[in-house]
Amino acid sequence: MSEPLAERMRPQTLDDYVGQDHLVGQNGVLRRMIASGHVSSFILWGPPGVGKTTLAQIIAHTLKVPFYTLSAVTSGVKEVRDVIARAKQGRFFQEQSPILFIDEIHRFSKSQQDSLLGAVEQGVVTLIGATTENPSFEVIRPLLSRCQLYVLKSLGKDDLLKILHRAITTDTVLSKRHIELKETGAMLRYSGGDARKLLNILELVVGANDTSDIVITDALVEDRLQTNPLAYDKDGEMHYDIISAYIKSIRGSDPDAALYWMARMIEGGEDPQFIARRLVISAAEDIGLANPNALLLANAAFDAVMKIGWPEGRIPLAEATVYLATSPKSNSAYLGIDTALSEVRKSGNQPVPLPLRNAPTKLMAELGYHDGYKYPHDYPGNFTPQQYLPDDLKNQRFWHAQHSTSEEKLYQRMLNCWGDRYKE
Repeated sequence: MSEPLAERMRPQTLDDYVGQDHLVGQNGVLRRMIASGHVSSFILWGPPGVGKTTLAQIIAHTLKVPFYTLSAVTSGVKEVRDVIARAKQGRFFQEQSPILFIDEIHRFSKSQQDSLLGAVEQGVVTLIGATTENPSFEVIRPLLSRCQLYVLKSLGKDDLLKILHRAITTDTVLSKRHIELKETGAMLRYSGGDARKLLNILELVVGANDTSDIVITDALVEDRLQTNPLAYDKDGEMHYDIISAYIKSIRGSDPDAALYWMARMIEGGEDPQFIARRLVISAAEDIGLANPNALLLANAAFDAVMKIGWPEGRIPLAEATVYLATSPKSNSAYLGIDTALSEVRKSGNQPVPLPLRNAPTKLMAELGYHDGYKYPHDYPGNFTPQQYLPDDLKNQRFWHAQHSTSEEKLYQRMLNCWGDRYKE
């Protein structure tokens, strides 16, 4: 039985590698690193099908060093330690350490990641990790600090077309047939920038035709894929379209639509952590001060999913989804912090007013640090007016209440405290 087309077309050298010019182009950081003969540990972050595994294999082949691979889905701490032990035994006198490639490193637990630290630190192995998730959330800080991070991008139209034409002209199977790419729009759209998916689609469409001559059109591709599981792709373009529809339905206070889009994600095999994380973001960004309990419930749903797993995890996710969708909305805190960040970037490091400064030493006290500060708890209502912003910004406003029922109480308190400053 022949290998899948995507495997047959896997590049063997950097010159055959398509895309990621910012990393492997003539002046790319990885190309220069490989040319030097010494590669340090790094993590590749990017969507599926953009060449993370291929790049690791090319590096190992070019440097002629042992290449060990683990999948975070099937490997535990024992497997990690076994590979490290083999790497120690097999290193001999090579200048470059053996390469340990870990696919889906974001799925490794903390203990599994901890087991890598010593080997990476001592140079027993050069770690190359691949992840589709933000490493800041999924990779422990000590490991992240020992690795460079390189971001891979979805393949563009020109890259995908290059891969298509190379496949039909050089592949040992396809090159024997007469394939005309009359239209490519549907193939590119369904692939979502994923080279592996693109080649799978090509193989599916070609394999469904008995004749040696085949003209590929958008209509033909759509017909072949209409009952294909690619109808929802948790890693491609539709993934982002559906999560966008989900969040916008919550923001727009439509619980029915929000549940529908969540069901689409669940049926498509979406990672429940991804849904839960987006709920937490939505609670802070879209509901905000209009209903502070929304953030608590979203966090509780996230914790529940982590504890009980799937499929029961759909229930707390649904509960949080309905609660957020039916809650009053306010993005005043979200807008407030963005306005404040914009001011900081514009006005730079404004000095802290002297009364607000810390005065742990006698010299600082003599310089006026802390002098004149009024302790609010010493005053009626635990409040007294004083300047908290830098002198040049003392009249600036960053937070503007949006007068939902819950937020109105906060706004009225600010009016009572500050008077005209908070009149809209």
